[in-house]
This record gives sequence, structure tokens and C-alpha cells, in this order.
Amino acid sequence: MGMVDIPVTRLQRAAAASLPAGMSTGELPLSHTLVLILSLLVLLLAGVAITAARRREREGRDHLRALHEREQRLQLSLWASNEYYWQYDLDTRELEETRVTAETGGEFAVRVIPDRQTRIHEEDAPIVRERLIAYLRGETPYFQSDHRLQSSNGGWQWVRTRGRAIAHTPDGRVRLLAGTARNIDAVREMEGQHRIAAEVMRSMAESVLVVDAQFRFVTINPAFTRISGYDADDVLGKDAGLLNSTRHDADFYASCRAAMAANAHWVGEMWQVRKDGREFLCEMQATAMDDPVNGTRMYVLVAEDITERRRIERELRYLANYDPLTNLPNRTLLSERLSHAIVQARRQNGRLALLFLDLDHFKDINDSLGHATGDRILRATAQRLREVAGEGPTIARIGGDEFTILLDASDAPEAADRLAQAVIDAFDAPLQLDGRHEFIISPSIGISLFPDHAQVPTDLLKHADTAMYRAKASGRRAFARYSHEMDADIRHRASLVAALRRAIERDELYLVFQPQLSLTDRRLTAVEALLRWSSKELGEVAPSQFIPLAEENGLIVPIGEWVLREACRTLAAWRQAGVDNDLVMSVNVSALQLQRADFAAAVKNALAEHGLPPEALELELTETVLMAQPELASERLQAFREMGVSIAVDDFGTGYSSLAYLHRLPINTLKIDKAFIDGLGCSPDNEDTAITTTIIAMARTLGLLVVGEGVESPEQLDFLQHHGCDMAQGYHVARPLPADACLRTLLENAAQARALRA
Repeated sequence: MGMVDIPVTRLQRAAAASLPAGMSTGELPLSHTLVLILSLLVLLLAGVAITAARRREREGRDHLRALHEREQRLQLSLWASNEYYWQYDLDTRELEETRVTAETGGEFAVRVIPDRQTRIHEEDAPIVRERLIAYLRGETPYFQSDHRLQSSNGGWQWVRTRGRAIAHTPDGRVRLLAGTARNIDAVREMEGQHRIAAEVMRSMAESVLVVDAQFRFVTINPAFTRISGYDADDVLGKDAGLLNSTRHDADFYASCRAAMAANAHWVGEMWQVRKDGREFLCEMQATAMDDPVNGTRMYVLVAEDITERRRIERELRYLANYDPLTNLPNRTLLSERLSHAIVQARRQNGRLALLFLDLDHFKDINDSLGHATGDRILRATAQRLREVAGEGPTIARIGGDEFTILLDASDAPEAADRLAQAVIDAFDAPLQLDGRHEFIISPSIGISLFPDHAQVPTDLLKHADTAMYRAKASGRRAFARYSHEMDADIRHRASLVAALRRAIERDELYLVFQPQLSLTDRRLTAVEALLRWSSKELGEVAPSQFIPLAEENGLIVPIGEWVLREACRTLAAWRQAGVDNDLVMSVNVSALQLQRADFAAAVKNALAEHGLPPEALELELTETVLMAQPELASERLQAFREMGVSIAVDDFGTGYSSLAYLHRLPINTLKIDKAFIDGLGCSPDNEDTAITTTIIAMARTLGLLVVGEGVESPEQLDFLQHHGCDMAQGYHVARPLPADACLRTLLENAAQARALRA
């Protein structure tokens, strides 16, 4: 059996076929037959070899074609992926790059670029080296690095490199590394933008949530959790209606979703519910977007909790239109309603009335009892006005203790008068303060009418204010309707105030002095300093005109200090001129002066400045001032008693003092008001006689001196002396005199008294 197993019969047939015609294989010698068979066998083997060679050639061509196709696919892959092949020799430190570029005609061009210089950015080189060492040590399955390489134009580009070992040295050390690399500048930019977007979303104060087309939660940011209380596990995959509030019905939320779907954008406000059940108002903006992966519709909702903002806005709107103390409309809202009412009245040929109210002596109350008490009085006043005016009229507080009532009525003049009188009558009852204290206060009311007195809101308000001042001037606790003649009074009043502010600077104020006669020895033992004003523009201004203005505007404080110093200076000069040292200077004191904590110090300084003892000075306060603030008055007057300064109650009998309380005040003298002295001597049974004798008797019981003011006749003087009055003051004794004239009168009286004693 040889290399090829061929049956003998087959060889025989082949041999017979090769013999000459008529000869058979059996006729040949055996040696010839064998030779023939061997020849045939050689031929057969040659054929087999040729066939195999052809097959191998065919397979080689197929293999080359497959290699070429794989090479083409590799080139296509490298070109399509924008990657290039690299090979790095660790021994020679040479880098070889193989890049594929597309040529015209669809063919690819392969360029092999050797690189013997390291082109890795110096900042990235340590990281690349670290990762390469980690791979060579077997700590990572392959080498990978993102780093910057310098391009052919000198710029830097980011590449992502991957590779593995492809050749080793006989001792097993890695000799060659190969792999691919690609430019990732765009990828890094996209990743950077993604990181920025993610960080922005994470750090946004606004709630950000993404929902799918069915409005199911896809993702949320931390602000959503902070605002709503829901974590991602609570909401992802669930319907956004989880946050719906009962403040909106289902149709509202459905319409919002429909608007988002139809317009791809929606902005609005809606109430939502936190996880703990509390509701919050959010301002929401929804924008539709398509998923870049599968193209499905999604919505990005940015929401901000505006509950607190809206609350503050409501409070600001309220504060802009309402008085926070009384909850009444303020000046702004009054002007708006007044403008609207005037427009309506013009259209309907109607009439309006505006009542302007001011609380009498409120400033004294506020200053003496404190602003907290003043605020309680204002709140009680507002409530009283609501009760009287009812629901129709607009009641407003426009500042301080000033209120207005806007009345819309066809019979405006009569209706306004009735309402004004009703308000005045209502304040006869004490105001209830905190349910524990009562306080009596009265209003003065001015009335202006539309269209009778004014056509615009500002004028209507101004005229009502003018009428209010007329009501105060008439005695307070009254109302007055505006008339055009009042404007002249107001202008005169304003000019008086302006001139009075400059009176001290321009040396326009001066004092006159009215002596007081002792009825026991007919000596002039006291003098009252009286303030006068000679204005360069207005001439002589009566005290009854400018002193109330000074008190209302607070000017009485600096004026009163000037009077005190000037009176002490004059008395000191008189003493040097020979006036008896027991002469007392009496100075009037206002309520504002008494309220000042430093008033006692001012009195002490004035005395010390002119070298006068305290007993040389007497302070006169009206009965109204003392009894309006009895506790404060008692405290202040006690300081003067300890100092040695005497206190006199002026205009006694005209106020509302409690006789039981009077003896508790540290006073020395009562001055009977001129109104009672006028009726003395007319009839023994008249009322003035009874009141005067009662006051004298009461004063003696309390151990007080009594001075009769306004004595103008001998009969009045005799009556007072007969009934035990201590002193008399008035025109019958002496008129108010300038300092020089008064000094002469005092010196003459002292000389007469000495002559009588001699």
C-alpha cells in the first residue's frame, strides 16, 4: 500500500488503454507492466499535486481577498469613528500613528506617521504615565487615558487613547503597545455642558422637574425636594397630580396640561400641596422638549414657591391703602375713593360731603400718657366712628389724630351736619381702652361739600381741614361748614406761624409786668410777667392769637425758655435798682414745658444764672394743664417744691379739677379767674359772689394763698379784702407795664409803704 491507494483493475485498464491495438496487458512482460503502472502512478500524483497547488493558490487568493476586505473594513471603521491606530515602542519610546483618510472615488488613503517626540501636555503627562504603569503592572485590563496632544498646527486637542500589549521581550516584558485614539474635543465640550447643566439644575433655587408625555415624573432636582418635601423615590414614575391642591378643581389642572401639550409652552400660577399637607403657591413655567434618544415628548417644569412673596405683596398693598393701627383706609385710598366718588357724582348730578375730624388736645395726651395710650385711643376712636357712621360712608385715618368721613348723599349739607353732630354726641361717652380703662375726648369737625366748595379731591380735603380749624377756634367739640371767608383766616394763621418762628431771632418778643397787690398791707409784693409780640410785618399781635398757635406748633417751648430767662434777668436788675428782695416774679408755664423732663433743670439754671433764690420765682399753670395730666403734674411740681419755687394755679374755677385731688398737688397759690371777679359787688346773691367766696374759703382751708385776677373797680377790691382774699391783680391795681415803668411803680409803692409805717 503506497501513498495513493488505487485498485489494480483500474491501473490495468489504464495500461491496456495505452498499449498498441491488439495487444493486451497479459501479453507484456511483468516488468513492463510494473513500469507502466509506476508511470501512470507518477502521472496521477502529479495531477494531484497540480490540483492541490491550484487549490492552495485559490485559497491564498481568497485569504488575500479576505485580508484586503478586513483591511478595508478596518480602514472604514477607523475613518468612520474618527479614530487612528497607534503603536508605541517602550524601548525606543517611538510612537507610530496610522491614520486613514477618504480620497476621491471612495478609496481610503493610509498614512503612517512616525513620532519621536513626546507631544503630551505637561499637565497631563503625569496622569498618562501613572495609568501606563498601572497597566504594565497588571492593575488594569488595558491602558486608557484622556489627555491633551499637540496637533500639527501647534494647538492642543483632547484625545481618548486605548491600547494593549502586542509584543513582549523573551523575558516577558511588554515591548510594544498598540491601540486606537480619537479626538474628543467635542465630546468633552458636550460633557462639560452636561456637567454645567446638571450642576445648574442641582444648584437652582427653583424647583425643576421633568415629566414624560403622560406627566409622570422622570427626574427632579434638590430644590424640588426642599420645596415639596418629596424625595426622588417618592415621585419618580408617578403622576404629577400627586401635588395637586383642592384650591383648584380637576378642570384647571387638565386645562394646564392641555395648554402645555398644544403650545409646547405654558406659564402660570397654581397651588400645590407639600408632602406634609401644607399648601404653597408656585409660579410655574413649562417647556416641551423631545427626548434626543427616542424622540418621545417630555416637559421641563420650572417652579418657584411664591407663597411668601404673594403674602408680602398683599401686606404691601394693604399698607399702601390701609392704616395698620386702625385698619381704616389711609390717605392714598381715600384720595382714590374720593376721586371715583366725584366722577360718579358728576355723571349723576349728585353731591358729596367730606367731614374732617381732629381730636381735641390729643397731642397733650399723646405726649403725657405715652404713644401706647395714644394708639389705644386712636383705635377706640376708629371703632366709635364705625359705629356712628355705619357701613355706607368711607371712614379713613389720614394721619396722626386726623380722620375723615366721605358721605355720598343727595342732601349732603343736612346729612353732613346730622352726621357731624352725631359723632360729637357719640364722643360724650367715654372711650373704652382695652376693656379696662375709660377716656373722654372730643372731636372738632370741618365739613366741605362737592360741588359747592370744591371740584377736585385735594381742594375738598383742604377746605374740610380749614373748616375744622374754624371749629377748633370756636371752642372745640364743635363742627363748622366751610365758607370762602375761612381762607383769609387760614392765610393769616399761616403767616402768623411763619412770623412767630422768627420772632425770637428778630428780637420781636418782649415782656410786660403786672403788679399784684397784697390786701393786708397794700404793698406790691409780686409781679406777673406777660408775653407780648411786636411783629415787624404784622404789628402788635394779641397774646390770644399767637400763644395758642405757639402751643399747637411746639414753639411755646423755646419761647417759654426765653420768657423764663428774661423774667429772671429783669428781676435781678430790679433788685440791683433797690426793689425789695421779697418781691416774687410770676411766670406762666405751658403744658409742653411741664412735660419736658429737663424743665426743672432749665428753671434752676435760669435762677443760678442771675443769682436769684428759688423763692423769688413763682410758676403759673392753668387748671386745665394740671388736671389733664395729674400724675405727671404731681411729679414735676414736687421737684419745684423741693427746689423752693412756688406754684400757682391760674384761671382757677374755669376747669374741671377735682377739689378732693387739688390738695394732693404741691401748689401754693390759687388765682381766681376774672370771669368770677367781674360779677362781684353787683348783688350779694349772684352766682359769681357765691363761687368766689367758696374758693377763698376752700383755699384758706387748704392753706393756700388766693389772688383775685381782673380787679377793675374799688368795689371788687373791697369785696375781696372783706372776704379774706390775700392779693389782687388787675387794671384797678396796675396795668401791664414795661420793665422801666413797672420798676418805678414798685419803687414808689415801697416808698409809700415805708412812709405809712413811719
